[in-house]
Amino acid sequence: MKKKIEKGTIVRTVALIFALINQVLVISGYNPLPFTDEEFGQAMSMVLTIGASLWAWWKNNSFTQAAIAADEQIRK
Repeated sequence: MKKKIEKGTIVRTVALIFALINQVLVISGYNPLPFTDEEFGQAMSMVLTIGASLWAWWKNNSFTQAAIAADEQIRK
């Protein structure tokens, strides 16, 4: 039976190819991305903040005694 290549493998490979092409263009003196280093830093900060916020929101965060007791009951 022939196994298929996972989608994650393809996405990572395409991202790597784009990163390598971008690096070659930057070294050659071209800036293929239409924003400054400062704008890129701000965008990365925003992406990290949104990612951390969504991750923290998604997790089951129990603060009250009733919620903690319910979590323990579920784990049994």
